[in-house]
Amino acid sequence: MMIRTATAPLILLGLAGVAVGVAHRAPARTPVALDNLPMSIELIGTVRDFRERTVEGGHPDFEGSGRQGFQHGWYANIVQDELGSDGKPVFRSNGHRVNTAAKDGSGRQRIHGKSYIKGKSGDKDASIASTPTPTVTSAASFESWYRDVPGLNASRALPITLRRDADSNVYVFDDKEDDFYKNRGGFFPINGELFGNSGGGGRANTNYHFTYELATQFTYEEGAGHIFRFLGDDDVFVFVDGKLVIDIGGTHSAIDQTIELDRLEWLEDGKTYSLHFFFAERHRTASNFRMETTLNLRTIEPPQVSGQFD
Repeated sequence: MMIRTATAPLILLGLAGVAVGVAHRAPARTPVALDNLPMSIELIGTVRDFRERTVEGGHPDFEGSGRQGFQHGWYANIVQDELGSDGKPVFRSNGHRVNTAAKDGSGRQRIHGKSYIKGKSGDKDASIASTPTPTVTSAASFESWYRDVPGLNASRALPITLRRDADSNVYVFDDKEDDFYKNRGGFFPINGELFGNSGGGGRANTNYHFTYELATQFTYEEGAGHIFRFLGDDDVFVFVDGKLVIDIGGTHSAIDQTIELDRLEWLEDGKTYSLHFFFAERHRTASNFRMETTLNLRTIEPPQVSGQFD
């Protein structure tokens, strides 16, 4: 599949009550030996398909959740700050609604309230509800999002390719710039596959309810200004060296967050670290997915899946 990098800035529309962010690609830092960087990076992850809650065998968190019904919006604190021993996110709470996003001095949205992430001049904190609101049914329901459970989900390997501009060290995968996904109207990788397309409302011939995870690694370069950024919906959780650095939980329109790797002061120059990425598409009618980074990521190992699908 062919991916083109964006040439114009992208304006994001935030949720009601959530600050609007302006997406801008991080400039290449100098000196950067661009000739030594690959033009593309292929990452291989695992996509898991779910049936929505209203059908037999459906999952309660997909197309609805909680005793009060489906609670739309951006929620923080669904997962713990550290990965579990099996490399998967650990349930923390049903989610605390984000009313106003945390930002850095450049206006980029960032994660809020983590003591292990260095603060900087110009940072602004978020406003987050003190009590949880149901956007995930329970710890037990969350357990299956990123684990194979026969009958409840089905999985296969799914590669994505990030492309680099010739004059930049920024790699991008964007469903809006990729011919395969543009023709599908968004990040819908398993239309007609696994459990098949979703019924009910939304576009015909579209599979709306799935998760996607990537286990990658990179070599840290201190002071190089490296970033990882995601823009999209629904839930996204990113961990570096096992610690949560991007937290965009809940079902919502496209939202972005950026992590500057130099804020993670325990990272040591020249050493290799893990980056784990977890995504969930839980609700019609859209699926947006833009991953942007200056890191030279690589897949740790091919994923294990529940079955092989062509």
